[in-house]
Amino acid sequence: MIKKIFAGFLILLLILVLAGAGYALYLYNSTRFASAKIIYYNPPLSARFYDRNGNLLDVRFSKENRFYVKYKDIPPRVIETLLATEDTSFFEHPGVNFNAILRAIIKDIKAGKKVEGASTITQQLVRNIYLTRKKTIERKIKEIIISLKVEHYLTKEQILERYLNQIYLGHGYYGIKTAALGYFHKPLNELSLKEIAMLIALPKGPSLYDPTKHYELNLKRANWILKRMYSIGWITESEYRNALLETPKVYKQMVTPKAQYAVDTAIKQLKKEFPNLLSGGYDIHLSIDLPTQKAAENAVKWNYERLLKKNKKLDPNQLNGALITINQQTGDVLALVGGVDYEKSKFNRVTQSRRSVGSAIKPFIYQIALNLGYNPASMIPDISRTFKIPGDTPEEDKYWKPKNYEKNTLGLITLRQALVHSRNLATINLVMSIGLDRIIKGLEEFGFKNFPHDMSIALGSLGVSPWNLSKYYTIISNYGVKTYPRLVLKVVNTKNNETIEFKEKHEQIQPDYQAYLMINIMQDVVKKGTGRKARVNGIQIAGKTGTTNKYRDAWFCGFTPNTETIIWFGNDNSASLGKGMSGGVVSAPVFKRYYTKLLQIHPELLREFKVPKGVKYFEINGHKELFTKMSPPPKQELKEEAPIF
Repeated sequence: MIKKIFAGFLILLLILVLAGAGYALYLYNSTRFASAKIIYYNPPLSARFYDRNGNLLDVRFSKENRFYVKYKDIPPRVIETLLATEDTSFFEHPGVNFNAILRAIIKDIKAGKKVEGASTITQQLVRNIYLTRKKTIERKIKEIIISLKVEHYLTKEQILERYLNQIYLGHGYYGIKTAALGYFHKPLNELSLKEIAMLIALPKGPSLYDPTKHYELNLKRANWILKRMYSIGWITESEYRNALLETPKVYKQMVTPKAQYAVDTAIKQLKKEFPNLLSGGYDIHLSIDLPTQKAAENAVKWNYERLLKKNKKLDPNQLNGALITINQQTGDVLALVGGVDYEKSKFNRVTQSRRSVGSAIKPFIYQIALNLGYNPASMIPDISRTFKIPGDTPEEDKYWKPKNYEKNTLGLITLRQALVHSRNLATINLVMSIGLDRIIKGLEEFGFKNFPHDMSIALGSLGVSPWNLSKYYTIISNYGVKTYPRLVLKVVNTKNNETIEFKEKHEQIQPDYQAYLMINIMQDVVKKGTGRKARVNGIQIAGKTGTTNKYRDAWFCGFTPNTETIIWFGNDNSASLGKGMSGGVVSAPVFKRYYTKLLQIHPELLREFKVPKGVKYFEINGHKELFTKMSPPPKQELKEEAPIF
């Protein structure tokens, strides 16, 4: 009987041993993924956006705000403070401190509650990366197994590196480097002893000890950490006393976001090529020039407030503006303002909005005429016309009778006069003279797309975004070479230091001397035409105003020898800005205010347009006019004695 009982006991014991072994094997195998995730550590990293001069514009991330720091770049004082606080015997144990666990159990039993933890830094790392904080026996066993595995495959230094990059330190900051930049605006190697202690205080309670919300609580725990370091002889009495007295300044934001419309645009442009842009640890260098950007934002905001005062009926929630400045030779976007207030509306009116351009289309129509043999002195009839728009029945026929802004007609005027004063009727007659088909073909060759193939295009009925309009205007401002806007200069992968640069993109459209004819005419637009309010002393400016039907859109498209700026103002709901609110009244003054500031910021800006070879002069009616081999002097206007030089 005893033998049977003993045999039964042995069998039961064997079953328990096998079951235990099987369970242990199950737990061991179930931790394989977790171990690999720690051993082959690859956390999500934030993206940093810089302007062309290295100024930090913004930090963006998709999962966790983290900047990685390698162990060799972590100051020894940070390591010492961490070990003194969390795991003094870190370099002696195999990942689990069994002596500490035993001591903690005894203390907990005596107190009748949990009073002391015994987790090592390795165990904390395991919990942070893989396991939940739910306290179960199975979770604790898994934690121990994974910790022992990690210690087998990684060095102590590698574990510390992972821990200090993984830990959550409150305020959305992951990792010690991120928290240093966020709370103190400092790199790790510039932190004081007190600042380090304030950071190491956070893992115990990231929200409770967040110094932006609970500064005194954080200081209290930091001082306890300093006392601990002093008591074990890791800092001197002098270091301890001095650190106790320090009250570091804490910042609520890592960076004040700047040029946010530009950053948004860059993300959209890059997301296809870099699907992990906001989690892969990239530094993105934009073409934005921060001082220019600030001047642009101020000018747009100033005009917004000016217009609200000028017309009390305007709705402040609908009125908005947009501005883009590029270097027409390189395409570099120096400033991009997609709206008056990014916080109120993230809709980017530079890139996402297509608005009718009005008379801002006219320079391209007149350029087509010049390239077909017209001259700035060619005569155009400024007379009224009525156009019949056939309906399904004669009764449904409609009639379009366009008018000049001034409500008058001037008879025969020169091409130059017609564009300088933005004469609608002269433009329509010019289109009719050339032929609508040739105008359409010319606009398509310039790059314009999706516009109506009827006479309304003469008055700018086509919708274009300011971004694309800036590209088209380089055909003129860059002497015949279309330059594509370039916002991103380079992307640097901080993990492997690989750099991808984005090159300039150009396209030859017309000869430089032909483009200069238009530049010269557009200078007169600013000197004595519809763009007079854009004049700035000390620099040559060419430009064109644009106003759409019922004053819904007000444009000014202007450029100097090496900058080009497109400005739009209107209501988001396309309501009228009010009678008389033309591009010359609404948007040209923005250009003047903006460029007056730009000349102070960048006195090196080129001041005069160069005259290309191939541009010559002839005399007509007592003044000089330009001509080229493609745009010869109009024969009917020349007198026999008129000199050509």
